[in-house]
Amino acid sequence: MAADHDTAQKAPDDPRRHKLLEAAFTVFTRYGFRKASMDEVARAAQVSRQGLYLHFATKEDLFRAALQHTLETSLQAAVASLGDAALPVESRLVGGFDAWVGRYVGVMGAGASDLAEASAALVGTMVSDHEERFTEAVARVIRASGLLAAYKPAGLTARQLAGTLQATARGLKHGCATRAAFVEGMTVAARMMCLPLGGSR
Repeated sequence: MAADHDTAQKAPDDPRRHKLLEAAFTVFTRYGFRKASMDEVARAAQVSRQGLYLHFATKEDLFRAALQHTLETSLQAAVASLGDAALPVESRLVGGFDAWVGRYVGVMGAGASDLAEASAALVGTMVSDHEERFTEAVARVIRASGLLAAYKPAGLTARQLAGTLQATARGLKHGCATRAAFVEGMTVAARMMCLPLGGSR
Protein backbone atom coordinates (compact mmCIF):
# COMPACT_ATOMS: atom_id res chain seq x y z
CA MET A 1 0.00 0.00 0.00
CA ALA A 2 2.82 2.41 0.81
CA ALA A 3 4.38 1.97 -2.62
CA ASP A 4 1.08 2.66 -4.32
CA HIS A 5 0.53 5.72 -2.17
CA ASP A 6 3.95 7.01 -3.22
CA THR A 7 3.04 6.49 -6.86
CA ALA A 8 -0.18 8.44 -6.34
CA GLN A 9 1.83 11.33 -4.90
CA LYS A 10 4.47 11.27 -7.63
CA ALA A 11 2.21 11.01 -10.66
CA PRO A 12 -1.14 12.68 -9.92
CA ASP A 13 -1.50 13.85 -13.53
CA ASP A 14 -0.94 10.46 -15.17
CA PRO A 15 -3.95 10.34 -17.56
CA ARG A 16 -4.11 6.53 -17.50
CA ARG A 17 -4.22 6.45 -13.73
CA HIS A 18 -6.75 9.29 -13.71
CA LYS A 19 -9.04 7.33 -16.05
CA LEU A 20 -8.63 4.19 -13.97
CA LEU A 21 -9.48 5.94 -10.70
CA GLU A 22 -12.48 7.69 -12.24
CA ALA A 23 -13.76 4.35 -13.53
CA ALA A 24 -13.16 2.72 -10.15
CA PHE A 25 -15.11 5.41 -8.31
CA THR A 26 -18.00 5.03 -10.75
CA VAL A 27 -18.07 1.27 -10.16
CA PHE A 28 -17.89 1.64 -6.37
CA THR A 29 -20.72 4.19 -6.32
CA ARG A 30 -22.85 1.97 -8.53
CA TYR A 31 -22.35 -1.38 -6.78
CA GLY A 32 -20.91 -0.55 -3.37
CA PHE A 33 -17.62 -1.85 -2.00
CA ARG A 34 -18.56 -5.48 -1.40
CA LYS A 35 -20.24 -6.08 -4.76
CA ALA A 36 -17.77 -4.10 -6.89
CA SER A 37 -15.23 -6.35 -8.57
CA MET A 38 -11.79 -5.73 -9.99
CA ASP A 39 -13.04 -7.25 -13.25
CA GLU A 40 -15.83 -4.67 -13.44
CA VAL A 41 -13.38 -1.83 -12.80
CA ALA A 42 -11.03 -3.15 -15.49
CA ARG A 43 -13.90 -3.25 -17.99
CA ALA A 44 -15.06 0.25 -17.07
CA ALA A 45 -11.51 1.61 -17.41
CA GLN A 46 -10.95 -0.37 -20.61
CA VAL A 47 -7.81 -2.05 -19.28
CA SER A 48 -6.97 -5.69 -18.77
CA ARG A 49 -7.42 -7.29 -15.38
CA GLN A 50 -3.65 -7.82 -15.30
CA GLY A 51 -3.12 -4.15 -16.15
CA LEU A 52 -5.31 -3.14 -13.24
CA TYR A 53 -3.38 -5.37 -10.84
CA LEU A 54 -0.12 -3.75 -11.98
CA HIS A 55 -1.43 -0.56 -10.37
CA PHE A 56 -3.32 -2.00 -7.40
CA ALA A 57 -2.71 -5.30 -5.66
CA THR A 58 -6.06 -5.40 -3.90
CA LYS A 59 -9.55 -3.95 -4.09
CA GLU A 60 -8.85 -2.19 -0.79
CA ASP A 61 -5.84 -0.38 -2.28
CA LEU A 62 -7.91 0.62 -5.29
CA PHE A 63 -10.74 1.92 -3.11
CA ARG A 64 -8.36 4.06 -1.04
CA ALA A 65 -6.74 5.55 -4.14
CA ALA A 66 -10.05 6.15 -5.91
CA LEU A 67 -11.53 7.89 -2.88
CA GLN A 68 -8.43 10.03 -2.37
CA HIS A 69 -8.44 11.01 -6.03
CA THR A 70 -12.13 11.91 -5.89
CA LEU A 71 -11.77 13.96 -2.72
CA GLU A 72 -8.74 15.85 -4.05
CA THR A 73 -10.40 16.54 -7.40
CA SER A 74 -13.60 17.77 -5.76
CA LEU A 75 -11.74 19.91 -3.23
CA GLN A 76 -9.62 21.55 -5.91
CA ALA A 77 -12.71 22.40 -7.98
CA ALA A 78 -14.56 23.68 -4.92
CA VAL A 79 -11.69 25.87 -3.72
CA ALA A 80 -11.29 27.28 -7.24
CA SER A 81 -14.96 28.26 -7.31
CA LEU A 82 -14.88 29.71 -3.80
CA GLY A 83 -11.80 31.75 -4.70
CA ASP A 84 -13.19 33.27 -7.90
CA ALA A 85 -13.17 36.94 -6.92
CA ALA A 86 -14.91 37.89 -10.17
CA LEU A 87 -18.13 36.31 -8.90
CA PRO A 88 -20.51 37.55 -6.17
CA VAL A 89 -20.16 35.80 -2.81
CA GLU A 90 -23.47 34.00 -3.26
CA SER A 91 -22.36 32.49 -6.58
CA ARG A 92 -18.98 31.50 -5.15
CA LEU A 93 -20.64 29.66 -2.28
CA VAL A 94 -23.13 27.87 -4.53
CA GLY A 95 -20.38 26.90 -6.98
CA GLY A 96 -18.17 25.63 -4.18
CA PHE A 97 -20.89 23.44 -2.70
CA ASP A 98 -21.90 22.20 -6.12
CA ALA A 99 -18.32 21.08 -6.80
CA TRP A 100 -17.94 19.53 -3.35
CA VAL A 101 -21.37 17.89 -2.94
CA GLY A 102 -23.71 18.60 -5.85
CA ARG A 103 -21.73 16.66 -8.44
CA TYR A 104 -22.49 13.45 -6.52
CA VAL A 105 -26.24 13.92 -6.22
CA GLY A 106 -28.08 11.06 -7.90
CA VAL A 107 -24.98 9.01 -8.76
CA MET A 108 -25.15 6.49 -5.93
CA GLY A 109 -26.54 3.11 -6.93
CA ALA A 110 -28.87 1.03 -4.80
CA GLY A 111 -26.00 -1.24 -3.79
CA ALA A 112 -23.72 1.56 -2.59
CA SER A 113 -25.08 1.71 0.95
CA ASP A 114 -21.93 0.09 2.33
CA LEU A 115 -19.55 2.81 1.10
CA ALA A 116 -19.64 4.77 4.36
CA GLU A 117 -18.80 1.62 6.28
CA ALA A 118 -15.98 0.78 3.87
CA SER A 119 -14.61 4.32 4.13
CA ALA A 120 -14.60 4.19 7.91
CA ALA A 121 -12.76 0.87 7.87
CA LEU A 122 -10.25 1.56 5.09
CA VAL A 123 -9.32 5.24 4.88
CA GLY A 124 -9.20 6.49 8.47
CA THR A 125 -9.64 10.26 8.67
CA MET A 126 -9.20 10.93 4.94
CA VAL A 127 -12.81 11.99 4.39
CA SER A 128 -13.09 14.10 7.53
CA ASP A 129 -9.73 15.76 6.81
CA HIS A 130 -10.90 16.86 3.36
CA GLU A 131 -14.25 17.93 4.81
CA GLU A 132 -12.38 20.11 7.31
CA ARG A 133 -10.32 21.71 4.54
CA PHE A 134 -13.46 22.50 2.57
CA THR A 135 -15.27 23.96 5.59
CA GLU A 136 -12.31 26.22 6.30
CA ALA A 137 -12.29 27.39 2.67
CA VAL A 138 -15.98 28.32 2.99
CA ALA A 139 -15.29 30.09 6.29
CA ARG A 140 -12.51 32.13 4.64
CA VAL A 141 -14.94 33.38 1.99
CA ILE A 142 -17.45 34.35 4.68
CA ARG A 143 -14.78 36.19 6.70
CA ALA A 144 -13.58 38.13 3.66
CA SER A 145 -17.11 39.02 2.52
CA GLY A 146 -18.01 41.38 5.35
CA LEU A 147 -20.92 39.17 6.43
CA LEU A 148 -19.61 38.73 9.96
CA ALA A 149 -20.44 42.33 10.80
CA ALA A 150 -24.11 41.51 10.29
CA TYR A 151 -23.98 38.28 12.27
CA LYS A 152 -21.72 39.50 15.08
CA PRO A 153 -24.63 40.70 17.26
CA ALA A 154 -25.94 37.13 17.26
CA GLY A 155 -22.50 35.84 18.29
CA LEU A 156 -22.10 33.72 15.17
CA THR A 157 -18.67 32.87 13.75
CA ALA A 158 -17.59 32.19 10.19
CA ARG A 159 -17.11 28.52 11.06
CA GLN A 160 -20.63 28.29 12.43
CA LEU A 161 -22.07 29.87 9.29
CA ALA A 162 -19.98 27.55 7.12
CA GLY A 163 -21.15 24.59 9.18
CA THR A 164 -24.77 25.62 8.69
CA LEU A 165 -24.28 25.65 4.92
CA GLN A 166 -22.56 22.26 5.20
CA ALA A 167 -25.51 20.82 7.08
CA THR A 168 -27.87 22.24 4.46
CA ALA A 169 -25.80 20.69 1.67
CA ARG A 170 -25.85 17.27 3.37
CA GLY A 171 -29.61 17.43 3.74
CA LEU A 172 -30.08 18.47 0.12
CA LYS A 173 -27.73 15.74 -1.08
CA HIS A 174 -30.00 13.09 0.42
CA GLY A 175 -33.25 14.89 -0.36
CA CYS A 176 -32.71 15.98 -3.97
CA ALA A 177 -33.13 13.70 -6.95
CA THR A 178 -31.00 15.79 -9.29
CA ARG A 179 -27.96 18.01 -9.24
CA ALA A 180 -30.06 20.89 -10.57
CA ALA A 181 -32.40 20.60 -7.58
CA PHE A 182 -29.39 20.59 -5.25
CA VAL A 183 -28.05 23.78 -6.83
CA GLU A 184 -31.47 25.40 -6.54
CA GLY A 185 -31.64 24.54 -2.85
CA MET A 186 -28.12 25.76 -2.14
CA THR A 187 -28.85 28.98 -4.01
CA VAL A 188 -31.72 29.67 -1.63
CA ALA A 189 -29.51 28.91 1.40
CA ALA A 190 -26.62 31.05 0.16
CA ARG A 191 -28.95 33.92 -0.78
CA MET A 192 -30.48 33.90 2.69
CA MET A 193 -27.03 33.98 4.30
CA CYS A 194 -25.77 36.71 1.96
CA LEU A 195 -28.84 38.92 2.37
CA PRO A 196 -27.00 41.43 4.59
CA LEU A 197 -24.65 42.14 1.66
CA GLY A 198 -27.54 43.53 -0.38
CA GLY A 199 -26.76 44.10 -4.02
CA SER A 200 -23.09 43.07 -3.56
CA ARG A 201 -23.94 39.51 -2.63
